[in-house]
Amino acid sequence: MRLVIVGAGFAAMYAALSAARLREVKGVSPEELEITLVAPQPTLVIRPRLYEPKPETLTASLKDVLKAVDVVYLQGSAEAIDTKARLLQIATDDGSRSTLSYDRLVVSTGSRLFRPNIPGLAKHGFSVDQLDDAIALDKHLHGLTKRPATNGRNTVVVVGGGFTGIEAATEMPARLRKIFGDDAKTRVIIVERNPEIAPDMGEGPRPVIDEALHKVGVETRIGAGVESIDESNVTLSSGERIETETVVWAAGIRAAPFTTKIPAERDSFGRLLVDRDLRVPKVTGVFAAGDAARAACDDDGNYALMSCQHATRMGAFAGNNAAAELLGMSTKPYHQKGYVTCLDLGEAGALFTVGWERKVAMVGDVAKKTKQEINTVWIYPPQAERAAALASADPERVTDVSGFL
Repeated sequence: MRLVIVGAGFAAMYAALSAARLREVKGVSPEELEITLVAPQPTLVIRPRLYEPKPETLTASLKDVLKAVDVVYLQGSAEAIDTKARLLQIATDDGSRSTLSYDRLVVSTGSRLFRPNIPGLAKHGFSVDQLDDAIALDKHLHGLTKRPATNGRNTVVVVGGGFTGIEAATEMPARLRKIFGDDAKTRVIIVERNPEIAPDMGEGPRPVIDEALHKVGVETRIGAGVESIDESNVTLSSGERIETETVVWAAGIRAAPFTTKIPAERDSFGRLLVDRDLRVPKVTGVFAAGDAARAACDDDGNYALMSCQHATRMGAFAGNNAAAELLGMSTKPYHQKGYVTCLDLGEAGALFTVGWERKVAMVGDVAKKTKQEINTVWIYPPQAERAAALASADPERVTDVSGFL
């Protein structure tokens, strides 16, 4: 029997560990149930931190932890699938193709930044979406020191006032001072199409965010979109033209394209609709997790967000359930009633909220300490030691935030 997991993000990592855990509980050997993870590299990109400086350091190898729990790593990208024959087509960097059969499959291919067809965006826009994107932005920012100290050089425009945009923008003033010097006159501006910054956060957290933006010196332009971008300006739908040589796009994400290969229903974000066990209905043997899946968290109408917090737990349930079907064991319905948010606000600290209503629980330096612990400890792979790695993947315990609620 073979269980295949596609991807190397948070959902994929925990799907592999959780499946290996259940295999161990059942006393089944790796030869009887092979667990294979397919990804271009055996590397977890710490994507929630890509708004920070030195993004090239924000990765963690999965090779040792996968080896410790007897998960096979196969280098390549899943390019196509025959769900009836249960065959994956794998493409490698050298251009070769191979096929891989599976008995159960977990689709955990993550998400990608949505880049609309705005004139100049593809050529002149930066982002902190993927590792290469963040490295390119960091290189660009440092390269600005070789240019004349104009208003455009010293101005960064961040498009999108959601979580990623706020974190990128509030971190930016300190990054620019470190690059240009403390005396440089810099500007950071968030552009948000909605009438409020952080449109999804609600009324409780918004004053904290507004105060933090003011404290770190980030300007806002709300109720306006981007019409065009060129090498020295961004033009807004309001008619305003902002002189800038750096535009960071942070306005929306979509499920990675592999989900379109699965003959199943998807939502407006491209996520596969799944049942409570994270199966893809009417596609035998296929599960989905993380940003590739639209899953109900509870019976109250809340659905998993495209976030690390939800991806890790969904991955653990998907891996457990895919393995359970092969081992003749009962599956566990995915549930995630606890929900917290922790938003980095740069030198203004952080904001920590609890519950779907996002009740403010911590702000400032206290919240910042929690954010730093999340970013440097909680979201990294477990120790590459068999017992510890397997124990970390109990689906009922992964990203359990009940202590904060």
